[in-house]
Order: sequence, then structure tokens, then C-alpha cells
Amino acid sequence: MPRLQLDGPSLHFEESGAGAPVLLLHGLGSSGQDWELVAPRLATHRRVIVPDIRGHGRSDKPEGPYGVPLFARDIAAFCDRLGLARVDVVGLSMGGMIGFQLAVDRPGLVRSLVVINSGPDMVPRTPRRKLSFALRMAVLKLLGPRTLARVLAPKLFPKPEQAELRRRVVESLGANEPDAYLRATRGLVGWTVQDRLKDISCPVLVLASDRDYTPLSVKKAYVDMLGNARLQELKDSGHAAPLDQPEQIVEAMKGFYRELEEAARDTRGLGGRQGTS
Repeated sequence: MPRLQLDGPSLHFEESGAGAPVLLLHGLGSSGQDWELVAPRLATHRRVIVPDIRGHGRSDKPEGPYGVPLFARDIAAFCDRLGLARVDVVGLSMGGMIGFQLAVDRPGLVRSLVVINSGPDMVPRTPRRKLSFALRMAVLKLLGPRTLARVLAPKLFPKPEQAELRRRVVESLGANEPDAYLRATRGLVGWTVQDRLKDISCPVLVLASDRDYTPLSVKKAYVDMLGNARLQELKDSGHAAPLDQPEQIVEAMKGFYRELEEAARDTRGLGGRQGTS
């Protein structure tokens, strides 16, 4: 079982494939299993690295407060220990928040960023949003992860034919250590890097499911604040898009990376022509 010891926690991770590295970051209360339908498709031509975040999955769950900046520092140290100088970062939900934090704190590390059903802040600005957070925290604190999982599963996978996905969500989210899950959830509320979006210079692809918790317009608003970003909709998909639409995600990522490589080749070619003129 591959693990990497950082200065604090030890992180479990999975690795497959060969080529340019791509780092897949999972959502809140989940693990690298978020990517089990995506990673094999990417590993045919990329080195795919899938860690479990501190407090999640098979990684250590040390005491103390959790939060996005802490998770991002862990992942930056994880990349440094693996010798990754430049990496394509992909994040789902909480993983997308970690990706944003990495992009502003360690811009030299992040070659590109793919954000799936996420955003640059978790500040509840409306009464409805505040109530939603309060209810989630109350269910988690009073009734535990398994009850919360039973509430979330039909929202994530509402179709009759998605019964197996609902069962898997109940099993995976329900298996969380209650205190670690609560601290991770609490650590997201109020987090923001929205005022630092102008500092993100890497290319960004935002993938937004048509049935996500937040509408496409919310993603478009922050995409417009980024200098080198675009928004792409995932059809017939909910919040947990890597599980319900892995093919769409992989195709979008392949297209994005193909464009990056073509742009890099054009830049190198231009440099060569200028050098011989």
C-alpha cells in the first residue's frame, strides 16, 4: 500500500501510467475512489497520481483543525517529496478548492488546473446557503456520516438505474471517521481565494455539471474573473461527475491537454525561428 510520509501526516496514494504527471484530488468525505473510473482512462498516456487528503480515506487523520490552506500545503509537500516540479492538477468539489489554493500559493507547481463542480470560495452569502450549511453540519454532528450519506446519495444519483452508485456513496461516506469528517466540513466554511483569482496565470478548465448544486451562472461569474480560463458544461451529470460521466470528463481533459501541448509546441517553434532570423 503506497504511502508518503510528510512532516505531519502520512498520505495514502495510488499511481499508474507513465508520462506527464496529472494529480487527481477528491471531494469532501471521499477518497481517491472518486477517480476510479477516470484514472485508468488517463493512465494510457499520463502518469496519474491520486492521493487521499489528510483526514480522508486511508491517509492519516491527525487531531486539530482542518481547512483548505492546510490541505493544499500537504499536497504541495506531497508533490515536492515525489519530485514533481510541474503538474496538471484536477480537483472535484473540495479538491477543486485545493487546486485553487495551490494555484495562488504555489503557481510554479501548477502547470494547469481543471476544476470540476467547485469554485474559489465557500462563503455562505445568502440565507438559503447559510441554512444549507447549518443543516449539513447539524446532521453530521448529531446523526453521523452514515445518515448524512443516506441524505446525499439520492441527490447525487437520482436516477433509478443509479442504485449501485447510491449504495457506494452510502458505504464510502458512511465509513468516515465522524470527528475527522466534521472537522474537514467545518474547515471549508468561510474559505475563499476569490480576491486572488487575478494572480492565477496557469490555464484553467472549469467543468460544470448541468445538475450540480450550484448553477452554471455561478461558475461563469468566476471564470470571467480569470485571465486564461474557459467553462464547459457536462451533460446529464450531477455533482459527483467523475462517477456518473467519466467519459465526458476524460474527453474534456484530453482536449484541454492537447491544446496546451499544441500551444507549447507553437511557442517552441516560434522561439526557434526567432533564434535563426
